[in-house]
Amino acid sequence: MTDQLNRPSPSPTRGYFGIGVEGISKPMNLGNLFRSAHAFGASFGFTINADYSRKLARSDTSLAPDNIPFYQHDHPDQLILAKGCELIGVELVEKAIDLPSFRHPRCAAYVLGPERGELSHELLERCVQVVRIPTQFCINVATAGAIVMYDRLTSRGRFADRPVTPHGGGAVPSVHVHGAPRRRRPH
Repeated sequence: MTDQLNRPSPSPTRGYFGIGVEGISKPMNLGNLFRSAHAFGASFGFTINADYSRKLARSDTSLAPDNIPFYQHDHPDQLILAKGCELIGVELVEKAIDLPSFRHPRCAAYVLGPERGELSHELLERCVQVVRIPTQFCINVATAGAIVMYDRLTSRGRFADRPVTPHGGGAVPSVHVHGAPRRRRPH
């Protein structure tokens, strides 16, 4: 598998992720978030207590809700995730883990708060973990979401190690090849 520049593309990892928001103050940023989610390979998107309108979120040029499952909820208790999918909050709170030190779960749903507020106490209580982007102050929801998805991609993807020197190259890991099934008992 190669991209347009004939570089090997990363092999997909196991698991999936979705991303969403609770509340929103700027619809264009929400459109940008869902466009980025579609580009990063999100399996679904969602909103809680936030109206998503294509007309107001003109920045979603990929039409993400037409291409990935999209769910709208009025309250945090309406969010139902598949068994094994961990809800991860992205918020500047004291108990949060810095994103560079966070190990992304195999199956996750990331939820971000609005630009002019934070995740509700009810939703924070439902989160298995909370991560924070180590910035000096809050950044917009679309940028924060893109950073989290990029971190997930680079930490869970199959990319070459970074070189030790600025001009060195890393070896691209080989793609895993599945062999034929093994029989445990002769038939």
